[in-house]
Amino acid sequence: MTPTPKATLTRDAILATGTELMRARGFTGVGLQEILSTCGVPKGSFYHYFSSKEGFGVAVLERYLETYLAAVHGLVQRQATGRDGVRSLAQAWADGVGEASADRCLVVTLSAEVSSFSEPMREQLERGVAQLVGLLATTVTAGYADGSIPERLPARALAEALYELWLGAALLDRVARTGSPFEAALTATDSLLT
Repeated sequence: MTPTPKATLTRDAILATGTELMRARGFTGVGLQEILSTCGVPKGSFYHYFSSKEGFGVAVLERYLETYLAAVHGLVQRQATGRDGVRSLAQAWADGVGEASADRCLVVTLSAEVSSFSEPMREQLERGVAQLVGLLATTVTAGYADGSIPERLPARALAEALYELWLGAALLDRVARTGSPFEAALTATDSLLT
């Protein structure tokens, strides 16, 4: 059965509200009542759209990752070279600008939190990370082809190393709150791309 336009809007409102609240406080730090009261939806309606809070978490991640990957793809595609594409993504993470920033990244927020207690959410995160690394590998391959990145490693290996570097910097910066982990990550990124 196709959902009505109102049902689609209500579900989207719940997902959007949940995404923003989880970005700020994580999955366990946000209750269903807060999500529903923030978006003006009665509590009983929640279970019409989602089977459980965990099912809701999976739906939030699916929707978020689709939007996030589209933003990353758009960002790297606007660059002149593969190296510029990789570097622009690294800079967006460091600057906390736009949908592609680490500060706005729900993967960074939820990875350590939900991976130990929700297998469905962990699997969704794993799929999203694999897609992001794949997009980075494609960008690295473009850099190899246009000569802007020296070919020293397989593209996938370099993409994984870059993502791990940036994810580590994002987590460390949540502790330090100084930006210095990103500065170090950008320096290391430049070394890997030169």
